[in-house]
Amino acid sequence: MTSKLVQRGILFLLLFLTPAVTSTWYAGSGYYPDESYNEVYAEEVPRAPALDYHVPRWCYTLNIQDGEATCYSPRGENYHSSLGTHCELSCDQGFRLIGRRSVRCLPNRRWSGTAYCRQIRCHTLPFIASGTYTCTNGVLLDSRCDYSCSNGYHLEGDHSRICMEDGRWSGGDPICVDIDPPKIKCPHSREKMAEPEKLTARVYWDPPLVKDSADGTITRVTLRGPEPGSHLPEGEHVIRYTAYDQAYNRASCKFIVKVQVRRCPTLKPPQHGYLTCTSAGDNYGATCEYHCDGGFELRGTPSRVCQSSRHWSGSPPICTPMKININVNSATGLLDQFYEKQRLLIISAPDPSNRYYKMQISMLQQSTCGLDLRHVTIIELVGQPPQEVGRIREHQLSASIIEELRQFQHLTRSYFNMVLIDKHGIDRERYMEPVTPEEIFTFIDDYLLSNQELTQRQRQRDICE
Repeated sequence: MTSKLVQRGILFLLLFLTPAVTSTWYAGSGYYPDESYNEVYAEEVPRAPALDYHVPRWCYTLNIQDGEATCYSPRGENYHSSLGTHCELSCDQGFRLIGRRSVRCLPNRRWSGTAYCRQIRCHTLPFIASGTYTCTNGVLLDSRCDYSCSNGYHLEGDHSRICMEDGRWSGGDPICVDIDPPKIKCPHSREKMAEPEKLTARVYWDPPLVKDSADGTITRVTLRGPEPGSHLPEGEHVIRYTAYDQAYNRASCKFIVKVQVRRCPTLKPPQHGYLTCTSAGDNYGATCEYHCDGGFELRGTPSRVCQSSRHWSGSPPICTPMKININVNSATGLLDQFYEKQRLLIISAPDPSNRYYKMQISMLQQSTCGLDLRHVTIIELVGQPPQEVGRIREHQLSASIIEELRQFQHLTRSYFNMVLIDKHGIDRERYMEPVTPEEIFTFIDDYLLSNQELTQRQRQRDICE
């Protein structure tokens, strides 16, 4: 009865909406006009299923894997898929519902929607440089991943992350940071004795032991102080090394090198003399030579050496007034006594009353201090034979020695003349008229002094004033 009423209503509606005469029709409408009789015919409409709310399983039974459907039926709790049943869909812990959260059983025996449960998974956590992580349940819900760093690194950021229901991890990505300085060990401190005749010691040492606590990479090691193999002077020297790793962390170490010099007691110069020493003058290996002032000669050991026992070799010599032996057979024998000891200034004059001679002797007698400082001995040859006089201070020379000296040094008796001879017996300067002592001293200081004498002269610069 109900089906027939529905068919009549549809037919009436189509007749009402369709024009009486028309040649236009629409495919798929279910209706078409008859061109001959100008009438409208209707297709047979399939019968709809009869609705029956009493059927227990109108729709198929819902079965959601890893979830459940909570259904409410108008017919009661025993009807879970009858017509009009409303079902709320949910998933088990660790799963997410994809699709409709609620569905209803429709007259077409189908549910109003579909859904399924998908396991909740977070993305795989990225690799952490110089570190790692371990997870309790992989990338599944509530899985906890704990981070750790390699030796020498420290974790900055979240130490652990949890996979949440929205498929994301809690917190953020941590990083492993190298904040530990490298390990560095310097050589042991040491003492070193200076080498003989030196105030320094050549010291060697091994480089420091350096190790990085993180990735093992040391970018550079700097040295503050002298290099290994350097000659270090007396005293304490601090050697400092600093090591840097790739993260610019640094560590330093230091050690001390102490250089000692063996020293002997300071020597005193002899009376009427002086010392010249090598190196510092009192260190191990130093040699000190004894010298006498003009008019004095050395008696004893001319030099002494500072030994490793911190004592001087030998015994101190003395300076005694120079003894001149005039009882020699030749002028050469006389001059040899002055070799490397004294300079000679030989003055020749025709007679004692010679004006030039008297003037020269007068000036020299007032400058005996300067002559002694420069080791100058005066020899006078005055007069004509047989009254000719030759003398060195108070010592009188024989006529044969006087004659040999004149011939050997080319000194004439005819007029005043004078010759300056150095310590090696070489004629260095001649004068034909008197000269001031200052001129003689200037010449000696500029041309004839040895380095030792020059040093001594600088120390005794004002002694004659």
